[in-house]
Amino acid sequence: MAQNQLKKLLGVGFGIAVTIGGTIGTGILRKPGPIAEAVGSPFLIIAVWLIVGLYALVGSLSVIELGTMVPKAGGWYVYARRAFGNYVGFVIGISAWLGSVSAMAFGAAVMSEYLALLIPTLANYQKAVAIGVLVAFVGFHWLGVRSASRAQEVMSLLKAVGLLAFVILCFAVTPQTPVVVSTESVRTVAQGGVWLGVLSALQSVFYTYDGWHTAAYFTEEDVNPSRNLPRSMVSGVLLIIGIYILVNVALLYVLPVSTLAGSKLAAADAVQVLLGPGSAQVVTFLLMISILGIINAQMMFNPRVIFAMGRDGLFFSFVTYVNSGGTPAYAVVVTALTSVAMILTNTYNQLSDIATFFFVLCYASCFAALIRLRHTEPDLARPVRAWGYPFSTWSLLIASLAFLAGVVIGDFSSSLYAVGFIIVSYPIYRLVIRS
Repeated sequence: MAQNQLKKLLGVGFGIAVTIGGTIGTGILRKPGPIAEAVGSPFLIIAVWLIVGLYALVGSLSVIELGTMVPKAGGWYVYARRAFGNYVGFVIGISAWLGSVSAMAFGAAVMSEYLALLIPTLANYQKAVAIGVLVAFVGFHWLGVRSASRAQEVMSLLKAVGLLAFVILCFAVTPQTPVVVSTESVRTVAQGGVWLGVLSALQSVFYTYDGWHTAAYFTEEDVNPSRNLPRSMVSGVLLIIGIYILVNVALLYVLPVSTLAGSKLAAADAVQVLLGPGSAQVVTFLLMISILGIINAQMMFNPRVIFAMGRDGLFFSFVTYVNSGGTPAYAVVVTALTSVAMILTNTYNQLSDIATFFFVLCYASCFAALIRLRHTEPDLARPVRAWGYPFSTWSLLIASLAFLAGVVIGDFSSSLYAVGFIIVSYPIYRLVIRS
């Protein structure tokens, strides 16, 4: 007999692991170079990472109120639908799902590139390898939530330990080769406008922090969400902020800003300076662990969005099937197949370009939902209340809307696709409702 009920199997350890695993990807190892080029100052580099980290930390406190007040699977979708009705919930749910599906396809594609670096014979089969990675994850997740959650805990631990080992390496080892200062990078930094540079850096950092809210997707499966969600989210976000700041300080300790600004993969360049040529494979291995961890997290939380939508009649009803291991199995298959389609059609790059728009839109909807529900359902039980409300939540909403405007200005052509999706979403929604 088909089931449609998720199982309560998860706790604090998983919440912290999925927060770290769903957030820390390749960005912390790839983005420091472009950020240094954009701002050109060690102080500003650290400042932009701290500013976005503070946004995520304060934002998590608002999400905790919503997650403990409405402990249902689905994250942003659940809060938007509760506050603003089915149509807004549909738009936010599909936006969040498509954004993460494209990110998962992108992660699998990057994973195939790194595997080809380690095993050159795979270079001609990268699409097949990327699809194989996703298929393997589907098979693994079909086994059940317990094994998937344990894997997430292990991969997140390996990821955190690997990054901390990198930090220790940077401070403990004397460079084997002198650091080359790139005068071209110096000119680039000097000529760039400070405020435009800071805006560009904030956008890059914002993307690397996306995922800080991931634990909220699993409140329906948490054995005690009112107790565990606050611990999971706050601990997870603080650990992420700490890791990001330490990695950046370590990079700045090894590489001058001018050299860092010209680096496409700063961590690999730093390791080569410290350990000599050929040592960059260490960073490649760390990148692969990071990608595996984030794909595993995405394969867990993203299907729960369409699972929740299917349960509310806003997606195909068959995605509500839950197997004996507690996995929304058909929702996992649909999510993975959509990522596979993006890989086969090479559309994941274009979709990942507009994913930032979708992510920020979801953030804004979350803070707006909290404000609205405080007015429309004041008597609803709130085991945890957002710190600093209303000032904190209103500030986050305004910051999110301002950042959304910045995303549109910064990448107008990609944003037009996102706006176009929102425009056509209503007739699609009406078709879904009639079906």
